[in-house]
Amino acid sequence: MSTATERMRTATEGMSTDNDSRRARRPQRLAVSTLLGPFGVLLVAVFVVPTLYAVYLSFFSTSHSGLGFGNARTAFAGLRNYTAVLSDPSFVRGVGITLLYAVVFIPLVLVGALALALLFDSGLIRARQLTQTVLFVPHAVPGIIATVIWLYLYTPGISPVLDALQGIDITVNFLGLTMIVPSLVNIALWSGLGYTAVIFFAALKAIPRELIEAAAMDGAGPVRTALTIKVPLVRSTLSTVAIFTTIGALQLFTEPMLLAKATPLISPRYTPNMYIFDAAFTRNNYGLASAASVLLLIVCCALSFAVTRGSAGSARRKTRVTSSRKARP
Repeated sequence: MSTATERMRTATEGMSTDNDSRRARRPQRLAVSTLLGPFGVLLVAVFVVPTLYAVYLSFFSTSHSGLGFGNARTAFAGLRNYTAVLSDPSFVRGVGITLLYAVVFIPLVLVGALALALLFDSGLIRARQLTQTVLFVPHAVPGIIATVIWLYLYTPGISPVLDALQGIDITVNFLGLTMIVPSLVNIALWSGLGYTAVIFFAALKAIPRELIEAAAMDGAGPVRTALTIKVPLVRSTLSTVAIFTTIGALQLFTEPMLLAKATPLISPRYTPNMYIFDAAFTRNNYGLASAASVLLLIVCCALSFAVTRGSAGSARRKTRVTSSRKARP
């Protein structure tokens, strides 16, 4: 009888403890819901719902009877829109151009911004705050305005840069066939290099100074300290910036859209985003545009996943190597 009573007492105490812990967690849950609620609403409203609607539209096509003057008729098309996009030479060519742009732009902006951040952190650059401000200002300029500025500098006859180059017998056609992609990369670098450098510099400032001082006491020079101490400790920031830079590079639109006004070499379907814009607002083929949008989303998600897994795998390998070294007698 006493044993049964003790069990009931223990169960009662356990239930009361659980109730107390639940009551203690209620304010935390309320705080989390309050902070994440607006983000969740915006995420669903501006991303999830439009994405699902685009996926829905991609399986339908619209046709007009009577030589295109009749009433519009929407019919289920299955995977026909996806097949049409993937078999369109202009879309495939646009993907190739965008990948070339990304291969050139992403390493330049990441390496250049990291090098600038390391210089700022080392103290070698004088008037550091002024230099950071000057580098950050181009990011505050809207992309359209920045492209218009560089279009002025790229246009022969009105560009002071081209006139100065011609004065020393150097002729460069920034809107020519071989210079279009470098010209686009230059605009993006001008806008994003300083902003990315500021992000890396903030990550470097979060590194404990004790580690830097210990490396200096061990005889490590500035370069070795930067490569073996600072860069590994900001790898997570580097991975995050690489993901967002990759996504932004794949969504190339504003710069070629404006440069197309000055050169016939940039067609209305020069990049995947321009292809989507042309399909939706020029050809009024929303099913085709939705299919291309879904394909671009899949590519962005796949590349983001690859960058994340690659960064995580590299960190795990480095941890194993460090652990094995410590385990050695």
